[in-house]
Amino acid sequence: MAMIFCYECGTKYSDAGEKCPKCAAPNRLKHITDRHWIVAFLLASFFGMFGAHRFYLRQNNSAVIMLILTLTFYGMAITCVWAFVDWIILLCHAGNDKYINDIANTAK
Repeated sequence: MAMIFCYECGTKYSDAGEKCPKCAAPNRLKHITDRHWIVAFLLASFFGMFGAHRFYLRQNNSAVIMLILTLTFYGMAITCVWAFVDWIILLCHAGNDKYINDIANTAK
């Protein structure tokens, strides 16, 4: 059993608790959502240039950058290469939902 800090008020409490004893914010470690490799891979395949797979993996800052770059001619070339590299990385981790969830949950 480890001690964690509340993301709302900063109170230190046990990670076994469902919510913070001080402000009742939910324990994020208990509410981890599952992301699936195949969804991220398909989003990268069809909408990768727009950063859809990065939005799915909760990498919102880089997804917005990809989206804005796609609106320009030279930026579109950059995001095509960027999305292709992300597609290859996802392909290398084929079937590994743990890898995808690690990315999505650290980006919270």
